Amino acid sequence: MSDNNNLLVEMKNIHKYFGKVVALQGVDFEVGPNEVVGLIGDNGAGKSTLIKILSGVYSPSKGEIYIKGQKIDLRHYSVEKAHELGIETVFQEQALGVKQTIWRNLFLGREKEISGSFGFLNTEKARKETDRMMRELLGFTGEGISPDSPVRTLSGGERQGIAIGRAMYFEADLIILDEPTRALSVKEVSKVLDFIKKVKEAGKSCIYISHTIAHVYSVSDRFVILDRGQVVGRYKRKEISEPELNEVLIRIHEAPEFGSESR
Repeated sequence: MSDNNNLLVEMKNIHKYFGKVVALQGVDFEVGPNEVVGLIGDNGAGKSTLIKILSGVYSPSKGEIYIKGQKIDLRHYSVEKAHELGIETVFQEQALGVKQTIWRNLFLGREKEISGSFGFLNTEKARKETDRMMRELLGFTGEGISPDSPVRTLSGGERQGIAIGRAMYFEADLIILDEPTRALSVKEVSKVLDFIKKVKEAGKSCIYISHTIAHVYSVSDRFVILDRGQVVGRYKRKEISEPELNEVLIRIHEAPEFGSESR
């Protein structure tokens, strides 16, 4: 676990109800600086609900959130406020404009970042900054891809890379990835995992949401397991092997009732 006095994010006793459906029940979750946390569990475990609360998409029904030691006023917390606090999320339903160029996607919704004093878009600056992001942050070196390439011409892994690079470019302290390798080929999965390693190399933190252990194990420092809206396991990578982690998930999946939380 991370030092509680030096946490980037701390979520305490988080509950979320959708009518009579209990999506989350008493979840404690934290992320330290320059840490990759693998958030794992079956479909319906509550992973996406938890990170949508952290991202400002949903409000919790109950609980507290601290970001960089600051208690968040959840009545006024939003996606925009999360961005201000350095939290960026790449959802599995990635919001990229496939008909638009890479540079337009990079600054989508943030045109003010590259606008001049009269509010006009500085397209030359946008292209240069996109080229720098692609090469320095993501390691794109292929001659066939440029800032003017339409997103539709990119592979699935490259599209995820652009979405991750966008979060890195805007200097997020925490990048949340929701199932970034879903429906990708083995080669494309490898690209995305390399992008995640670059996030850590850049000194940032990451929450990697997945139910595919083979993907999440190699890049995570720590694992938190959710099952039916509760945390049922916490492990540091050095404490557990990939086969052992798989065994834990199998036991959780087969258990009829919640067990005591493993640490």
